[in-house]
Amino acid sequence: MEYVDFSGATGTAATNTPTSMVLCCECGVAIQPNPSNMCVTCLRNHVDITEGIPKQAVLHFCRNCERYLQPPGEWIQAALESRELLALCLKKLKGLKEVKLVDAGFVWTEAHSKRIKVKLTVHGEVSGGTVLQQVFIVEFTVQNQMCDDCHRTEAKDFWRCMVQVRQRAENKKTFFYLEQLILKHKAHENTLGIKPMHGGLDFYYASENHARKMVDFLQTMVPVKVTSSKRLISHDIHSNSFNYKYTWSVEIVPLSKDSAVCLPKKLRQQLGNLSPICLINKVTSGIHLIDPMTAQIAEVSGQAYFRSPFEAICNPKQLVEYVVMDVEIILDKDRKYYPGQGQLSFRHVLCDIWVVRASELGINDNTIHTRSHLGHLLKVGDSVMGYNLGEANINNDEYDKLNAEHIPDVVLVKKCYTDRNTRSNQRLWKLRHLAEEATDERSKPDYHEFLEDLEEDPDYRKSVNIYRDSKKQVPVDDGDTLGYKDNVPRITLAEMLEDLTLECADDEMGESEDVPAEPQL
Repeated sequence: MEYVDFSGATGTAATNTPTSMVLCCECGVAIQPNPSNMCVTCLRNHVDITEGIPKQAVLHFCRNCERYLQPPGEWIQAALESRELLALCLKKLKGLKEVKLVDAGFVWTEAHSKRIKVKLTVHGEVSGGTVLQQVFIVEFTVQNQMCDDCHRTEAKDFWRCMVQVRQRAENKKTFFYLEQLILKHKAHENTLGIKPMHGGLDFYYASENHARKMVDFLQTMVPVKVTSSKRLISHDIHSNSFNYKYTWSVEIVPLSKDSAVCLPKKLRQQLGNLSPICLINKVTSGIHLIDPMTAQIAEVSGQAYFRSPFEAICNPKQLVEYVVMDVEIILDKDRKYYPGQGQLSFRHVLCDIWVVRASELGINDNTIHTRSHLGHLLKVGDSVMGYNLGEANINNDEYDKLNAEHIPDVVLVKKCYTDRNTRSNQRLWKLRHLAEEATDERSKPDYHEFLEDLEEDPDYRKSVNIYRDSKKQVPVDDGDTLGYKDNVPRITLAEMLEDLTLECADDEMGESEDVPAEPQL
């Protein structure tokens, strides 16, 4: 088979042995024999293998959502000179199937010119088995066209489905944790809008499938209760078609980390005879409980919770500060029999501890004895936060059924390192949010408690994207302490992500310089 290139080079695919010269049947120039008996110039004049390929085409672009139309009705995201945009351009060329595509790439154009040029190299076979190679440029004109989703947005009828996420509780740390999970997994990409409401957020969707996908994601991440409803918008009696608006109400379990709960008797037996008073260790896909008297742990699934729900008897805003006067670690061999048969926590150490309320230190030195799971953190002189159950006013039916002898006077929850303002000022990181205008919720103490929980628990923050706060200056690094001499837990720079800021790089003339990227197939 003879191969002829329009650049002027000719060759034989079989052998390179010298052959006799013949004259071109058109112009009489001496050439090597080929099936068409024509030189390259005459073949170029008589044959055009790109005749059926359009040299100009149109791409439809939505300026609101910055997506391109992929026929018949799909809108896709594609950056300039990207692989996705090149594939979209090639699909617009109908006659490309008649030839063999060898190479394709972008020719640089001004970003605001509304022109996209693609350079193509194709092979085509003509009469006699001769294969020709031709290079040409196709120019695409970008035309603005509003997509259906943006059209509904502008028409104020932009949503067909709505997902309402709420947590009806005094402490909303579980809601703040769920917000970070949505951002990390990018579960909000298909939303038309996110509106902050009292107690939660509203997500708007144009497609029912996208809304159901969001509901399934929420059910996977945290224990929730889902109810759905629909409202008839219009009805066509001729085609028997109905237009509905769907709404899903997602209610997050009203419990958060560090809350104290009183378990029902039946549930305690199912969990291995836990003590009635337990602490919420964390809330993820299930509710993780820890018994502060025995360091026994258990997990309650969302379905089990909503079958036999229980409420928080104390929330973190009721925490009281105590000072540790003495600590005695309880070894495993010295641990007496306890009624629980469940799993014990290996991260916590059981101890006998004597504390005094910080407000009464030096005035009333009557120590209070209790048992705690924080023996690995506390030592004499430390400050610790706990619930004073002996003086608390608790309205709970399960709590009223308990024997007073089985209720501890104080339940210690967590170690207190320093005041909240100092920790907030020394914090070098920040979090992103779904709705920046919802500033009232993030000014409450429970949001700052959520930030402290992320600093104190490395496993808890693995599911959260933490970003470096560029507004705060990093202190001099002294090992892993970043210049700080206290023992307050902090997040290291290695765990932080750089916050992306899009800025135009101006040259000396004040104009932005675009560097074309090399396209790849």
